[in-house]
Amino acid sequence: MKLKEVVDSYMQQVPEVSEHCQRCLKTERWHGNVVLMVVDAAFTSIGLNYFQAVVPKVDKFRQEFVETRKIRTLEDLATASDDELESVWRNKRSWHMAKSVASYLAGIKREKGLDDRQAFTYWAKQAQLDGWEKDPIGQINGVGINSFQYLRMMGGIDTVMPDKIVKRVIAEILTKANMEMSSTDIGFVRLMDRMAQDTNYRAIELCWMTWMVQSEAGMSRMEKYSRLLPDI
Repeated sequence: MKLKEVVDSYMQQVPEVSEHCQRCLKTERWHGNVVLMVVDAAFTSIGLNYFQAVVPKVDKFRQEFVETRKIRTLEDLATASDDELESVWRNKRSWHMAKSVASYLAGIKREKGLDDRQAFTYWAKQAQLDGWEKDPIGQINGVGINSFQYLRMMGGIDTVMPDKIVKRVIAEILTKANMEMSSTDIGFVRLMDRMAQDTNYRAIELCWMTWMVQSEAGMSRMEKYSRLLPDI
């Protein structure tokens, strides 16, 4: 089969992905709250099930800290009490990452005279895949290439995370299209950029598709979590 035919067959299973990715590219996930996006990325970084483990805990953080106005800005997150934060999520590495990312972005805010979202998108546009580990955020303990790319995606960049699920689904697609897989993370991201161009989809749409076609309890995640997605 041709690559586009194969990709189309997957994308047709999750047509709502495009709308969700559009919000992501507009930095509107979690209703545009950058603090929640940073916390989401920090929780996601340790590899637990996203919808069953990460999303409920980010929502708990939202209820306990954001809705109560204890943490409203990146500066608030950067200086928050570890003990209080760990009452929601007992992983010091995640909080170190979240607070360090927030601190760096808060520095951009001060230097450039921006708000939270503007600082986040400013960083995302400046950050580069090549040499990502030398980026100030890439150097933070806990930020691997997947977290780095995930933050860039939420900051408005049309790119992908080279995580294991994305790779597994894309490998299936490439096998059906008689194409070869890349052996490196950066090569894989570049490969997906080319796939996006060749199939008339955005790279970010291909990435989210691989997550949402996964089945849970006999249905796709897209179907199972359809009511949740607009809020995250």
